Amino acid sequence: MPREELFVTTKLWVQDHGYDNTLNAFDTSMKKLGLDYLDLYLIHKPYGDYYGAWRAMERLYKEGRLRAIGVTSFWNERLADLFNCNEVKPAVNQIETNVWNQKWDEAAFMKQHHIQQEAWAPFAEGNNDVFKNPVLLQIAHKYNKTTGQVMLRWLLQRGIVVIPKSVHKERMEENMNVFDFQLDETDMEAIRSLDTKKSTIYDEMDPQISLFIGSRKIHD
Repeated sequence: MPREELFVTTKLWVQDHGYDNTLNAFDTSMKKLGLDYLDLYLIHKPYGDYYGAWRAMERLYKEGRLRAIGVTSFWNERLADLFNCNEVKPAVNQIETNVWNQKWDEAAFMKQHHIQQEAWAPFAEGNNDVFKNPVLLQIAHKYNKTTGQVMLRWLLQRGIVVIPKSVHKERMEENMNVFDFQLDETDMEAIRSLDTKKSTIYDEMDPQISLFIGSRKIHD
């Protein structure tokens, strides 16, 4: 498959934040991937010296080794501070977005500043029995689709990039088959009513989460 037909993304782990560490981590990733450039490189969390990391990524972007740079799990004020104090604005902010945690305020801020929202955990990792939710089941039946397809379609219609995770070929095919129907406004509002404004996975404002992620090492 021609390289230009692939869109390859990888992330910088917290352990490798900092200017020099980021350059080294990027070179390691490129060797492992066997690529000359990346389409998108993301900072995993706003912890540690992510300013140094961002400035290294800006350098790689200007050199053409990265086609785009972005961040993950940056809440609005961290996102604003980052692009306000640096040269290159993040192209993408990948944040948890699903029917239980819909992130409307974050979406509005990113849209205002032309930053693409990308959803992680679009199925909320199956929490709260989401695939059997009565509201989603009713909408799925209406379109002869699955609840998973309805959730993906709902995100796409909000203008959110979504990359569902699966290791099963049939589920991958199902997840791609979401472009032949459109939810109406009643459906969109019904799904909006499911918003709890809370994660079912973990609380990113919990300092214990920050301590755990910030101290986790993925290499020597």
